[in-house]
Amino acid sequence: MSKINVRNLSNENDDGAPDIVGITTFSATSYFVPTRGTTAQRPSNHVEEGSLRYNYDTKNLEYYRGHTIGWSQFELIDPDLGGGTGSNTGLGTRAVISSGQRSPSGYVTDIDFMTISTLGNAQDFGNAGVTRDKLGSGGDRSRGLFIGGEGVTDTIEFITFASIGDATDFGNIGHGSQMRFVSGCSDSTRTIFGGGYTGPATHNIIEYVTTQSTGNGVDFGDLISGANDNNAKGACSSSTRGVFAGGATHNYGNFTDRIEFVTINTIGNSTDFGNLTSSRSMIGGCSNSTRGLFFGGFTPSLIDNIDFITIASTGNATDFGDMTVTRSRNFAASSPTRAVSGGGSTPSATNSIEYVQISTLGDALDFGDLVGTASGGAACSSGHGGL
Repeated sequence: MSKINVRNLSNENDDGAPDIVGITTFSATSYFVPTRGTTAQRPSNHVEEGSLRYNYDTKNLEYYRGHTIGWSQFELIDPDLGGGTGSNTGLGTRAVISSGQRSPSGYVTDIDFMTISTLGNAQDFGNAGVTRDKLGSGGDRSRGLFIGGEGVTDTIEFITFASIGDATDFGNIGHGSQMRFVSGCSDSTRTIFGGGYTGPATHNIIEYVTTQSTGNGVDFGDLISGANDNNAKGACSSSTRGVFAGGATHNYGNFTDRIEFVTINTIGNSTDFGNLTSSRSMIGGCSNSTRGLFFGGFTPSLIDNIDFITIASTGNATDFGDMTVTRSRNFAASSPTRAVSGGGSTPSATNSIEYVQISTLGDALDFGDLVGTASGGAACSSGHGGL
C-alpha cells in the first residue's frame, strides 16, 4: 500500500481538490474536513450516491441516497432518550403526543411520550401551555412543534425531545387566525403547516417556520382547493416534499380524497399528487423517508383503512392494511422503520396505540396505551421521514 504525506492538495487552478482514484485507506490522528454548505446549497446534479457533506443548517453530516430520495442525515440516537419504563426502556426514535381532549374532562394540557422501537405504555412528558385539541405538529431531530388547535388558539409551542418537561412558547400562526384542524409536517430545517378552519370558513393558507428558531408563521403558498375541503387533512414528509391528504369543509358536507404536495425548502402553492383510496378527513399521517402512511379517518363514518404512498413519486394511494379499530382524530408518528397511531375517536375517546412496519404491508398490531384517553391530539417524532 502506498503512502502520501501532504499538508495541502489542490487542482491545477488552485480552486478545489482534485479527484483521487484508487485510495482504499485514509488515516490520520487529527481530522478531515468534508464539503460544507447550507440545505439550500445541496448539489442536485451529477451527485454520486454515497457522497458526503456537512450541513450548516442542521449541524450534521449528511449523505446522498440517490435522486429519488435525496440527502439524508446520519442517524443520531441520543443516549438520554428512552431510559424510562414500559415503552421507554429502550433507545431510539421518540414520539411526543399532545393529548388534545379527554372524555369527559374536555381539553387538557397533557403531553405523553414513547419510544417507537419498543412496545408498551406511554409515559407523562409534561404539559402544554394552552388547552387545545385538533392541532398540528412537526419538528426536527431535537425539537417538536405543536401548532394551533381548537381552544381556539393561534399558538405555536415547542418541546425538546431529549428533555422531559413542559412546552415553551414559539410564536403564533402568521395570518392572525385561530386555527383548528391544522396539519403540519417538516424537513430537517422547516416546519410547514396549512389548512384548518376558524368557523365558518376553512382556509387554504400554508405557512412555515424555521424549526430551530422562534417566531410567527410566514406565508408559504396555498393549497389547491381554495377555501374548500381543507379541514383535518393528514400530513407527512420526506426530506424534500411535504404531503397533505384528504380533508373536508368545516361542516363535513364535502369530503375529498385529494393528495397534494409542496417542496419544503421552497415557497409556492401545492401541486396535485393523486388520490386516497377513499374520501375522508380527520386522518393521522406520518412517514419514513420513502413511504407516507395515512391512518383512519371520517367519511362521515369512522373507518379503519391504512393507505400508503411513495413520496418521491406521484400517483394514487394504495391499501396498506387495516387498523385494530375504526378511528378518526387520531395522532400518528414514525421512526425510519415503524409507524404508530393512537388516541382518537372510536367514536368515544380512546387510549389505545397501534403500530405497523412501514416497509411491509399488513394490519396494525397493538403497541400499548396512552396515559389517558385522548381525541384530537397530535404527535411528532425525532426520527420521521423528513430528516
